[in-house]
Amino acid sequence: MLILALATQAQTADEVEKRIANLPAAERAYERFRFWFTQLPPDQQRGPDNQDRYRTYLKQRGFADAEVDSQLKLIEEQGQRSEIARWHQILPAERPAFNTNPNAFLVQMAKGRKPGTALDVGMGQGRNTIWLAQQGWDTTGFDPAEKAVALARENAAKLSVRIHTEIKGSEDFDFGERHWDLILVSYVSLRGDEAKLMRALKPGGVVIVEGFHRDATKGRSIGSGVVFDTGELVKLFSGLRVVRYEEPVGKPDFGSGTMRVVRYCGERVAE
Repeated sequence: MLILALATQAQTADEVEKRIANLPAAERAYERFRFWFTQLPPDQQRGPDNQDRYRTYLKQRGFADAEVDSQLKLIEEQGQRSEIARWHQILPAERPAFNTNPNAFLVQMAKGRKPGTALDVGMGQGRNTIWLAQQGWDTTGFDPAEKAVALARENAAKLSVRIHTEIKGSEDFDFGERHWDLILVSYVSLRGDEAKLMRALKPGGVVIVEGFHRDATKGRSIGSGVVFDTGELVKLFSGLRVVRYEEPVGKPDFGSGTMRVVRYCGERVAE
């Protein structure tokens, strides 16, 4: 699922409060939490006691106990909805603030591979899904943002390209077992799904991942789901053979300027 993925310039808590002042209560609660979460050190982002930490943060910001309880409830109920609403604005925009061409690393890794079944996790408006289908892959993409999926279907139809789509998040999508020859996870959260992804690969199939390196978070806010430490992807997919792994400085598909990214391609060894 697309979770906290965009890179934004660093802001202070007071600047965030000014920015969100006119939003509905649920969106304010989520944006406030989003800012706080992306400022946490990596080890704390993955910790089990974030709710207690956030409660402490809100109290330090002057929220009364009842207000804190209300904030936590709104986040739980509205968080995913707010994140989807964010991508509804970003992905179908007339002037997209992201790369609308296929991911360059995907293009490199798919070159020379015999087309088979491909899955685009968090497909967005379908730039990679459509490209894979144009290369002869039997391609499926899913995303919880229905407007983005609708745009992908529209673009595919204009190009006379056949793709399969589902409006779902990764928690609801059926990855199957030994089903895919290629799985793409491009600037999408994958932690917790790595075992599912490896099982879903056919022998000889590959997982292709691109995201931000931890270094990219210096001076900007990036959602933790798409940020990886040095060598982390190799460890997460330890059951796969590393085809290629790199951590270059370059222009990411999301965010402005240049920053350090991570790129991984791993193959399920034929049995």
